[in-house]
Amino acid sequence: MNSVTKKQLKKYRGLYLFLIPAVVFALIFSYLPMAGLLIGFKDNINFIRYSNPLDAFSHANWTMAHFAKIFSDPEIYRYIVNTLVISMMKIVFLFPLPVFLAVMIAEVKNKAFSTFVQSMVFLPHFLSWVVITGIFKNLLAVDGPVNALLGISYNWFAEPGFFRWLVVILSGWKEIGYSSIVYISAIMAIDANLYEAADLDGAGKMKQAFSITIPMIMPTIIVMLIIRVGYLMDAGFEQVYTMISSTTRKTGEIIGTYVYRISLGENAGNYGLSTAVGFFNGIISLILIVVTNKISKKVTSEGIW
Repeated sequence: MNSVTKKQLKKYRGLYLFLIPAVVFALIFSYLPMAGLLIGFKDNINFIRYSNPLDAFSHANWTMAHFAKIFSDPEIYRYIVNTLVISMMKIVFLFPLPVFLAVMIAEVKNKAFSTFVQSMVFLPHFLSWVVITGIFKNLLAVDGPVNALLGISYNWFAEPGFFRWLVVILSGWKEIGYSSIVYISAIMAIDANLYEAADLDGAGKMKQAFSITIPMIMPTIIVMLIIRVGYLMDAGFEQVYTMISSTTRKTGEIIGTYVYRISLGENAGNYGLSTAVGFFNGIISLILIVVTNKISKKVTSEGIW
């Protein structure tokens, strides 16, 4: 440790002390559990037979069978496809909407009305998926108000062909408003002189939005897109888990719900396979973030590192 580092540590020792709880928290709840990844390389771990989990782990044989099953089991392949399709639908149809919502909210000059609108569109984010699913299951029930209004008798939540669209629609209803916060903050940081100059040049609001606002917040958009692509293998466990049923499992079961089902759910006990699938999921997500960031830096010179 050189003298410069020692001086910095001494100068900012108070700040480093504040970091200690966060570092300890990360070590205990983020890094220590990584040791559990070894379960994915073990066969038939029986935690019930042994009172000590370490004994159960040591008596199990090393194997790569769980990872081989990921690439050979058509059922797992279908769940991976479902995850990717739902995530891509969310990106294509939902990702642009918070940007446009933020632009529209920023154009509202009445502060009281702007605050009211923001509160209304942010509110759904703070409702749990259990509550939201319950509300919409009642609204979209066979004898519910939506069917009564349309004059039809349709079980929306039990239709496999519509299930993915239902996931996307409800996700948008819940998260679009809250996701716009980042873009609203970025818009507020834009120099007002740019808009004044555009007004003098006769540019309308639409022209200003596409010529000033969106280009100025493009770095923020790129960063948020990279982060979203990193979650491509996460189609929303909580949402899908509360919405899915036996009739929609073929098109709606995703990696997250499958891992839960074989580890803690109705087919509980297959800890090795569930750990292997989760590990595979994490590796793919890491690769997606790195690749997307590299492409972004080459195309736009913007990235997250």
